Amino acid sequence: MFPSMASLIQFLLLILYLTHESQALSFHLPNALVLPITKDVTTLQYVTRIHHGTPLVPINLVVDLGGPFIWTDCASTHVSSSSRLIPNRSIKCSRAKAHGFESNSRLSSTQTCELFPENRVTRMSTRGDLVEDIVAVQSKAAGSITTVNDFLFSCGPTFLLHGLVGGTKGMLGLGRTRISLPSQISTALNTAQKFTICLSSSNGIIAFGEGPNDSIFGTEISRSLMYTPLVTNPGDEYSIQDYFIGINSIKINGKLLSLKATLGASKLSTIVPYTTMESTIYGTFIRAYVKAASSMNMTRVASVAPFGLCFNSKGIDSTHEGPKVPIIELVLQSETVMWRIFGRNSMVQVTKEVMCLGFLDGGLNPKASIVLGGYQLEDMLLQFEMGTSMLGFSQSLMKRQTTCSNFKLDSWAGE
Repeated sequence: MFPSMASLIQFLLLILYLTHESQALSFHLPNALVLPITKDVTTLQYVTRIHHGTPLVPINLVVDLGGPFIWTDCASTHVSSSSRLIPNRSIKCSRAKAHGFESNSRLSSTQTCELFPENRVTRMSTRGDLVEDIVAVQSKAAGSITTVNDFLFSCGPTFLLHGLVGGTKGMLGLGRTRISLPSQISTALNTAQKFTICLSSSNGIIAFGEGPNDSIFGTEISRSLMYTPLVTNPGDEYSIQDYFIGINSIKINGKLLSLKATLGASKLSTIVPYTTMESTIYGTFIRAYVKAASSMNMTRVASVAPFGLCFNSKGIDSTHEGPKVPIIELVLQSETVMWRIFGRNSMVQVTKEVMCLGFLDGGLNPKASIVLGGYQLEDMLLQFEMGTSMLGFSQSLMKRQTTCSNFKLDSWAGE
C-alpha cells in the first residue's frame, strides 16, 4: 500500500512539474514582432521606424501598404559594414525581380542587380541597386529584438524623397511580393505569411507573424474579425503587389445605391489620404448621401477643398463611433459581410463649425473604381493573410470604446 501511495505522490509531483514547465515554456515563447506607426498631421502620411545595418541605427520610413519592397536613400544614411550589393543575374536578384520591378537584365550594362524604386506619393520612379543588410524588429515586450540577416531592399537617390515626410529616408513596402517586409520576415522566421495593421490619427502598430493578435489586441477583438477574399484588379496589371477587395454594392443608411458603373476590385491604400471614387460612382454616392443627411436634419455648407461635401457640425450628436451621420455600408461578397463606415471614418472636422465627407472624386477611368484611403482604415484591425489571400477586418474599434493608439509599444530594446 505504501509503495503505491509513494508512486502516486511521485506521479502527481511529476504532473505538477511538467505543467509548470509547460507554462514556463509558453511564457518564454517569442512575442509578436511589431513596428510602431505615427501619422504626420501635415502630409497625412503614416511613418514607421526600423533599425538596420552594423551598427544598428534607426531609420524612419513612410508606410506603403501596397509597396513592393523597402527602398531607402542609402547615400544619406550611415555606412553599414554589413551592407552588400547583390550581383546581377543571381538567385537573390531573380527573387527580387519576380514581380517585374526591374530593368531588362539582358540589356543591363551593370554588374549589380537593378530595381526601380518608386515614390508612390509623387509617382516618381528611378533606377536603384538591390542590396542586403541586417534589419531588426522589436518584439512586443521591451528588451527583446529579432534580427533578420541578408534582408533585401533597394537603394534610391536622394531626390526620390521629395514629397515624403521630412526626416524619412524612404518607403516601407508591405505588398504582395517576395521581398516585401512581411514576406521576408515570414521566410526568415518560418512563420505564417500574414500581418496585422492598426492605423490611428496619432499612433498605431503593425504586427507580423503567426497568432499575435490575441496577445496585442485582446481575444474579443481578434476573434470578431470578418473575412473577405483578396482579389486582383484586371484593369491594372502593374499593381499586382497591391491589396484589393471586391465590393458588390454600397448602401447609405440601409438604402442601396443605384449604380450604373461596376464597382469591381477596390484598392486599400495608406498613401491615398481619403477614399476616392470614379466620377460617376462618386456623383451617385454624393446625391444619396445628401438625401440621407437631409433626412437627419444636417445642414449643408460651402465645400472646403479638397472635399466636395461639407456640413455644419453644430447640432450633430456625438456617439462612440464619432458624429452621428449616415452610415455607409460596403457590401462585399454577400449581404452578411459588410464593411461599415461610421462618422469617425467618414467625417473630417476641418474647422470648429464645419465637417466634411472624407470621400473624393477620383476622376474618370481610374485604374481602380474605388480606393479606400488611410482615413477610412483608421481605428480598425486589418489582418492581411498573404498565404490564403484573405483579409480579416474588424468594425470600428470605437464601438468597443478603444482605438489603435491604445496599443502602445514599450521602448526600443536597443535604446
